[in-house]
Amino acid sequence: MDQKSGNDNVRLARGMVLLAWAVALLFGAWLFQQELDRRNNPNRDLSTEPGIGGVREVVLLRNAQGHYVADGFIDGHPVTFLLDTGATMVAIPEALARRWGLRLRPGGYSQTANGMVPVWRTRLASVRLGAIELHDVSAVVMPSMRAEADVLLGMSFLKRVELVQRDGRLLLRLP
Repeated sequence: MDQKSGNDNVRLARGMVLLAWAVALLFGAWLFQQELDRRNNPNRDLSTEPGIGGVREVVLLRNAQGHYVADGFIDGHPVTFLLDTGATMVAIPEALARRWGLRLRPGGYSQTANGMVPVWRTRLASVRLGAIELHDVSAVVMPSMRAEADVLLGMSFLKRVELVQRDGRLLLRLP
């Protein structure tokens, strides 16, 4: 084997080692992001349990920050909900509402943790969390919410279901 072909082999070996390290780092970063996502939203695959009398129940686990976060649907669009019993209504970022073509009506102002903010009002044809689907749900559309923010699942939805919280779990069921 001549010297040029030996140098080529060394370069190829070094390149393969660097490529293997890059792939390992990318895979590690992907695994780490999956763990962060699971800790933020442990309810990606909602468990639905048969309750008394065959009523379907949805069980949510509290996330690492102590909140109940779960994936669901609004008018067939996938969303991530943050359950918020302090919110009077379901609250949606304006960017999502406009993307979905929701009908916006003037809504005045709403008191939030950040003070008074202007809002739009709308009606949602359906809101689904696991096996629980409600129709004709009042909502506010918030121009001040970031487009990527979780949708606040407020009392316009939650007051229509029974809630039982125990041991870091929240049970929701239709009454």
